[in-house]
Amino acid sequence: MTLSRRSLLKLALAGAAHPLLPVRGIVSQAFAAPGAADAKFLLVFLRGGYDAANVVIPVGSPFYYESRPTIALPKPDPVNPLAAVALALRDGSAAWGLHPALKDTMLPLWDKQQLAFVPFAGSDDLTRSHFETQDSVETGMPVAAPGATPHSYGSGFLNRLAATLDGATPVSFTDGLPTVMTGQVVVPNVSLKGTGRSPFDNRQMAILAGMYEGTRFEPLIAEGFDLRKTVAEQAEMMNTGSMAAEMQAANCNAITAKGFELEARRMAGLMKDKFDIAFIDVGGWDTHVNQGNGQGQLANLLLSLGQGLAGFAEQMGPAWSRTVVVVISEFGRTFRENGTRGTDHGHGSVYWVLGGAVQGGRLAGEQVAVTPQGLNQNRDWPVTTEYRAMLGGLFRRIYSMDTGRLSQVFPDAVPRDLGLI
Repeated sequence: MTLSRRSLLKLALAGAAHPLLPVRGIVSQAFAAPGAADAKFLLVFLRGGYDAANVVIPVGSPFYYESRPTIALPKPDPVNPLAAVALALRDGSAAWGLHPALKDTMLPLWDKQQLAFVPFAGSDDLTRSHFETQDSVETGMPVAAPGATPHSYGSGFLNRLAATLDGATPVSFTDGLPTVMTGQVVVPNVSLKGTGRSPFDNRQMAILAGMYEGTRFEPLIAEGFDLRKTVAEQAEMMNTGSMAAEMQAANCNAITAKGFELEARRMAGLMKDKFDIAFIDVGGWDTHVNQGNGQGQLANLLLSLGQGLAGFAEQMGPAWSRTVVVVISEFGRTFRENGTRGTDHGHGSVYWVLGGAVQGGRLAGEQVAVTPQGLNQNRDWPVTTEYRAMLGGLFRRIYSMDTGRLSQVFPDAVPRDLGLI
């Protein structure tokens, strides 16, 4: 069967992001995965390289305060709402603090030991280019040696993860299909920013479905229409206020339902019933100018992100106990403040790992003293926990994956179990 460009566009609009690729579950390798039953995994990608040093803050380091004369967060002070919030570690130390914008949303999860941070995490990629590093991370391939041919970008690691699991149902909550979800498994994508309404009415959908009835694309068309119908129904619930009222009641009006929180709650509604591997990206983290400290640009972003993640956790309900959320970025930022009261592209970052079964309330991975000698190239945080090794260790725990299947997801990586779940 030959498809015209017009037909391809119609398929894409119906939610079939890669209509020429085989249908999920038909061609993917089917392996039994004892640990995969009912597991939910969400990857949140902060695009722009967020300033991790002002999120999980080394408040015990004099070098931190010397390096950031205007954007450093004050040391924990109960009477100062703009000061860092002390992170009580299991060993009783308190050399680290949390940005105050996350106090009402992420600190409760930390206290319940459902949130862990992994400082000095990231990729071996040192280009400090947003696009190159994002592509590199999303493919999940090892970084090519200087002068060597870059590794193929033919697939992303979440797509390969789905291909190794039996009956996995991945989805991307994005306008287009991101690199991390490309590959042999067909992955639907849908943006939750709008109404989610289908561009076709019922008559047009029936005609379109009829065109592909009996073909291998029939289930893709049906899945695309079904997904958009569900999203539209959720949007309608938001508009009528029924869900907003429920959210207010559940949170004692502590969290407002706007921005990322609405999207995150809609993600949870879909993941509870339909999908088990998901991706969303959140932009705006490239804070070169006027980054702020307890207030300002970064604080506003963190407030929205924290509300969204807390809303997602709440909306998942009992499924939260089987859910793992990982928050990453392409890189961290320079440790020293720049001349425009911001930070520039850096290297090591801090990853977040949260979920009902997460062994949280702690910093995981190899730690480095926050001193001038501890910096990478005298400018940013080093990477002691490589993202492929960390995620490989997590996937082994979540899905009981053996070495062979892990190597399909992250070729040439050695999984590291940080005891996160």
